[in-house]
Amino acid sequence: MTRPLTAAQRRLVDAADPGTGRLRGTPAQLAALVKRGLAFRHPRPPHDHFLTPAGHRAREAGAETAPEPVEAPAATGVFAARVGGEHPAPESGPARLREVRGAWQGMLELRRMTNPDGATDRPCGWERSHLVQAAALALEAAGHRPATDGEGGYRVRETPQPEAVAVHEPDGATLRACAATLEEAGWQVGEYTEPRTRARYLLASPRRV
Repeated sequence: MTRPLTAAQRRLVDAADPGTGRLRGTPAQLAALVKRGLAFRHPRPPHDHFLTPAGHRAREAGAETAPEPVEAPAATGVFAARVGGEHPAPESGPARLREVRGAWQGMLELRRMTNPDGATDRPCGWERSHLVQAAALALEAAGHRPATDGEGGYRVRETPQPEAVAVHEPDGATLRACAATLEEAGWQVGEYTEPRTRARYLLASPRRV
């Protein structure tokens, strides 16, 4: 389990700018939030600190603990988007929906702050280095249902191709809807057929321009 936020860290997270996620605090306090994956240091001067998607989630949920990550990169927090096929399947419901929406808004803010031109209509560097989680977040935030044991839904998986993930969904119409969602989120998407099973699937890559 992730250790609880200290009182000082909670105050910093709660006091972040509601629009940009910009943080104010001492260098040590900000560095501690970065280490926990709740903040990132902007690469351009004046090198301000901002909430990551996980930081936005922690603030909006008002939780006393930091969100549980899929993994813990040094510079950004990771929202545990459902990639499909998790066992046991995570709980779903209104609370999960709020978390996902908060994580997606945080991701859009991360795009705005880290893409050189401030664009929010295409993936940022974090998404390019976390392809499966990024694509899954876009799908889950749009309301698509991830696969569970014995039930259909999307499954996002790694591929041997650089900067490409595969999205599997047994229902053809839903698969095409997933493609439309990813395209709207800034991904290039193509539909292909698995040679052995003849099942249709998507290959999706983050759009650069």
